[in-house]
Parts: sequence; C-alpha cells; structure tokens
Amino acid sequence: MPGTREIKTHMQSVAETRKITNAMYLIASTKLRKARAELENTRPYFNALQGEIKRIFRNVRNVESHFFYPDEGMPALDGTYGCLVITADKGLAGSYNQNAIKEALHILEQHPDTKLFVVGEYGRRYFDQHNIPIEHSFLYTAQNPTMMRAREISALLLDGFNHGQLQKIFVVYTDMENSMSFRARSTRLLPFHRTYFVDTAEHEKTVSEPFEFLPDAKAVLHNIMRSYVSGFIYSALIDSFCCEQNARMTAMDNANRNAEELMGELSLEYNRVRQSAITQEITEISAGARAQRRRKEGE
Repeated sequence: MPGTREIKTHMQSVAETRKITNAMYLIASTKLRKARAELENTRPYFNALQGEIKRIFRNVRNVESHFFYPDEGMPALDGTYGCLVITADKGLAGSYNQNAIKEALHILEQHPDTKLFVVGEYGRRYFDQHNIPIEHSFLYTAQNPTMMRAREISALLLDGFNHGQLQKIFVVYTDMENSMSFRARSTRLLPFHRTYFVDTAEHEKTVSEPFEFLPDAKAVLHNIMRSYVSGFIYSALIDSFCCEQNARMTAMDNANRNAEELMGELSLEYNRVRQSAITQEITEISAGARAQRRRKEGE
C-alpha cells in the first residue's frame, strides 16, 4: 500500500494536470465563440452567391458549364478524384480527427485513384505514418482560417479540375449540426447537380425586364462559381474549426471531471492511510504503556 508521501505527490500531480486541462477548456471556449461569430458572418455571403447562381439558371435555361454534371446520356465521370481533408493540428480533441480521417479512408476505399489534399498537422502525420501518399499538404496551421487561405486552396483544386486532372472533388470536414453535436462528413464539391440551384423563387421579387449578362451568362457563371467554391471551402474550414474547439472543450471538461473524481478517491485513500498510521502509533504507545505498567507491577 502506498504511503502518505506517495499519495500526496500523486494528488499534487493530478492538481497540476487539472490546471492545464482547465486552461485548455477556457482557451477552446474563447476560440469557439470567435469562430462561431465568423461562421455566422460567412453565411449571408454564401447564400447570396447561391441565390445569384439560381437566378442565372432561371433566366438562361440552356447555359453550359463544366462545373455541372453532364446531361443524361453523356459518358459517366470516371477518373482521378481529389479529396480535401480538413483535420486539426493536434489531438486532445476526442474523436474529432479520427472521424475525419475515417471519412477520407472511406473515399479511398471506394475510389483508390484519389489524390489527397490535406489541411492540419494531425492528418499529415497520420497519412505519412501509414504510407498513404499526399498530393499536396497545406503547411499553414488549421487554426484561425481566413478567406485568403480558402482562395489558395480553391485555386489549386480548381486548376486541377479545369485542366481535367481531377474529375470530381470532395471535401471531408466536420459539420456542427447544433451547439452540442457534430459529425464528420464528405461532400462532393465539384461538379454540381443543376437541381441543387433550382427553386421556385417564391420569395424573390418579380422583375419586369429580363437580366442582361455581360459578356455572356456562361462567363458570369464561371466567375461566380469560383467565388462559390472559395466560399464553400472557407465555410468548411471555419465549421471544422468550430467543431474542433467544441470537441476539445468536451474532452477537457471530461478530463476535469475525471481529475475531480480521482482527487476525491486519492483524498479518501490519503485520509485512510493517515488514520491507519495514527491508529498504529496509538496502538504502539498503548502497548508500550501497558508494558511499563506490568514491569512496575512485577517489581
């Protein structure tokens, strides 16, 4: 059985660890609030772009673009796929990183001819350790994503897509479904289905004159789609960052609870050992006193 000194040392170690996990919890909560605000600020821009694309399809029925699936009867899109995988830079975030990696591995299993584009140090280390080739690794941190980084990522992916090197592009990220739950998902970014941008336009104001597109609808759509792809990637980066901080808060909160429980158990054990030692000392003193009395009585 450990002595009081060993138990006290263990208690001090747990207390120091709890200070670290509590600090990490507070940092993650601060980052989460900031990231949520940025995520809400991106939604109007993203929705506005989607609305403009819908407007083009309502006014020009037969516009053609390689950003969209070919019509029925055309050859199927089969070739090299591209997959953008968004992970964190470090662990201590529960199953956040592993869930995203599982989604990427699922795509590789279904379509082995897939090139990986990785954001986050955790994902880079995992694929390197498992000898899974990475087409391109974005070396900047996954923390505090910016629109400039999203444009750099989208420019690289669109270059491969426009030159026919990538037939389809997927994005593996973690989506925050609500304030308490999130899950990793894989979304096909390109090409789109036309039906995704078709609606009834019930809430849109009726216009009396047709829209004019300069130089033409195809060029306008091409420019908007580049911004739309950048906006989608930016939204995925921020969404993943929010989920990472949420997962880290949950993990650190569980660590704090476990530390409190362990401190209670160690405190109870410390008191038992201390009480046992005191009882032992009292017993020895009593035995010594009895021995002294017997010796005096014998004299």
